[in-house]
Amino acid sequence: MRDPRIAVARAAIGRGEADTARQIGLALADASADADAAEGLFLAGIADAMEGRVSAAADGIAAAIDRHPTALYHAQLARLLSMLLRDGEAGAAALAAEALGPTDALTYDTIGCVQARLGDHEAALRSFTPAVALEPDNIQFRTNLALALGFVGRVEDAAEQYEAILAREPANGQAHFSLAGLAKATPAANHVERMEAVLARGVADDDALRIRYAAAKEYEDLGQAAPAFRHLDAANRAHKARSGYDFARDAAIFDAIEQGFRDPDYLAGPGHDGADPIFIVGMPRTGTTLVDRILSSHAMVHSAGELQAMPVALKMLAGTKSRVVLDPATVFAIGELAPDDVGVAYAARADLHRRRPDGRFIDKLPTNFFNIGAIARALPRASIVCLRRHPMDTVWSNYKHLFATTSAFYAYSHDLMDTARYFARFDRLIAYWAALFPGRILQLSYEQLVADQEGESRRLFAHCGLDWTPTALDFHTNTAAVATPSAAQVRRPMYKDSVARWRAHEEAMAPVAAYFAEAGIAID
Repeated sequence: MRDPRIAVARAAIGRGEADTARQIGLALADASADADAAEGLFLAGIADAMEGRVSAAADGIAAAIDRHPTALYHAQLARLLSMLLRDGEAGAAALAAEALGPTDALTYDTIGCVQARLGDHEAALRSFTPAVALEPDNIQFRTNLALALGFVGRVEDAAEQYEAILAREPANGQAHFSLAGLAKATPAANHVERMEAVLARGVADDDALRIRYAAAKEYEDLGQAAPAFRHLDAANRAHKARSGYDFARDAAIFDAIEQGFRDPDYLAGPGHDGADPIFIVGMPRTGTTLVDRILSSHAMVHSAGELQAMPVALKMLAGTKSRVVLDPATVFAIGELAPDDVGVAYAARADLHRRRPDGRFIDKLPTNFFNIGAIARALPRASIVCLRRHPMDTVWSNYKHLFATTSAFYAYSHDLMDTARYFARFDRLIAYWAALFPGRILQLSYEQLVADQEGESRRLFAHCGLDWTPTALDFHTNTAAVATPSAAQVRRPMYKDSVARWRAHEEAMAPVAAYFAEAGIAID
């Protein structure tokens, strides 16, 4: 019979009384048999996690596993290790949880969430499916399943899950947004009337934000520019007002990077020769996923996804106390690092995400354009490809897409002029890198790639030191999971209908055009 104090501690956790749960848990750990002692350590660990003491929580749950391992304990440890960015240990804990055979939906879902964050969407699907089978009315579990289905290309199955969610919650913004992203809307198959009806009834701010983005996407698919812009304008104005974004914050980061690398002693010394990743960088929504698919069509290349390995390695080695990965203080601290240490730290983190040990892997984090200097000095054998897209299309494609609303990296995108200013600084930074590291960066034009797929693909392969393969022209047949907003597009053959898309909104984009003309950025 279980110690009755366990139920008391669990109830305390349910009420948010972390200290009470911790005290009971530790008392159980000191005076109970193995199973109850393990439960005490586990509950004390959960109490620590509730108060933000994640490292202590992970240690406590690891101690519980030493006493009496269960799928639940391993799953929660995996979640905490993932929060701590200890990806290799998190993946191992998730596998251990799977091996022990979960019996409840929450444990399955927790395992799936860790696997999804680690980029293993096939494994995540394996976990989310039984979670929904056990608790079919849990909207969050079903949403996670639907997202995984979309990432692995099972579009019809994903749509079925989103429809099931909307049948229960007609104003679920995430479901509307994700459903709209699965396929191109057509006059015969779209959801604009349903979304307009939901918005007319009034919905919560977060749901309205996502539904407006979804409606804008489908209106644009249908060639209806005016209602598309109306929804985007309303959504972005409201979100920028809530976020309080100021472009000066991003400008300070660009300034710090350019200032730091002007010093010849900044990040100076030999790099790490033991890794040869391929980095694909650029402004978001400029073709980075397309190039990732083209390159990973090569038999000796695979995509590891959008890795946080470089920014996290730099942040951890810099040791700055700020809660953001990149800020001016961190930029200046990076200059004191040894490039070899950076390369070794990056490789150790990135290797955890490789799908296989042979060949080369792609790191497709677009915002690594900030880190090109560190990459060039720390990883002399790395290939760097920077996507460039027409300035006006770049601004429009960023403005019309809803990125992670909690990510500081994309806060600029909720205002056309902020996005234009951001592009101008990006453009200046890439020119700076190209002058500082001649020959290291291939600047690949999205428009030229669309116009001359084979010629530009051959140039891409040559820059990366890869033998040409005709399979690169059939990138759309690549079956690997895609966890980016371009998942549907890259499963189509090369198409040209995204070129000059901004011209449908030429009047609204006129201030951007004027700004670029003044800044000397050509748009004709």
